[in-house]
Amino acid sequence: MRWRVDSDGWPMAQHSRFFLHRPHRWHIQEDGKGRTLLLLHGAGGATQSWRGLFPLLAQHHHVIAIDLPGQGFSQSGARHRLGLRPMAEDLAGLIAAEGWNINAIIGHSAGVALALKLAMIGGLDRTKIVGINGALSTFKGVAGFMFPVMAKVLSATPFTADLFAATASSPQSVARLIANTGSTLPAGDLAFYQRLVKDRSHVDGTLAMMAQWDLEPLLANLPKLQMPTLLLAGQNDRAVPPDTSRNAAAQMPTASFELIPKLGHLMHEENPDLIHEKIKAFL
Repeated sequence: MRWRVDSDGWPMAQHSRFFLHRPHRWHIQEDGKGRTLLLLHGAGGATQSWRGLFPLLAQHHHVIAIDLPGQGFSQSGARHRLGLRPMAEDLAGLIAAEGWNINAIIGHSAGVALALKLAMIGGLDRTKIVGINGALSTFKGVAGFMFPVMAKVLSATPFTADLFAATASSPQSVARLIANTGSTLPAGDLAFYQRLVKDRSHVDGTLAMMAQWDLEPLLANLPKLQMPTLLLAGQNDRAVPPDTSRNAAAQMPTASFELIPKLGHLMHEENPDLIHEKIKAFL
């Protein structure tokens, strides 16, 4: 990002700090006391997506929200390490370096897959997982082949990020983008997404993540995962069908599933109070 975290009204800026742990320069927001909760946003998002839930959780917990490498204010120091396993490995290294004792990980969309992978390889097998509209399936048929290929091509093509940032960052384009997820957000919240989409580095980091993402090893191991897990899905989610979370929970021996009526892919932003109650009851 080209602006300072503590300017321009970025959410929870008073809790922001940076930490250099190879290979990335991490943007971390941290507040509260008690059991430690780690918040992981989805692809293309940032810590601002937790602006409603973060302060609610911080009333009774030590809450940590992180921008994924290359997205938001976190700077990637190794562009080839933005896939699922490398990112989980680098997060595990950051957690060890900070000395955090993670009691639960709350992930959104792709952040759910990252939460499960992190728990698998980071010695967090007893850590509770809460998934919000988890992206826990691959595309089927021709789309399953073409989408990763297209993401790799776009990520490797010069000026793709610049073009996207220039053409997709108008208020109207961002409003359509969010509406297509099945969620409704006020104009003030849409403005944060507009600022993200305008940023060439953020777009480039998101494309690189999509190009390197490989869910197959994680999905194959779902029946072996023993972490207590709650998968929440919004009934109106147009980005990730609710059955994705339902099917994933059915494969995991210690997972439960709950369908949330009337909310979409960004339901933790639409109704943070409701999602907070679900998380609180599970924890």
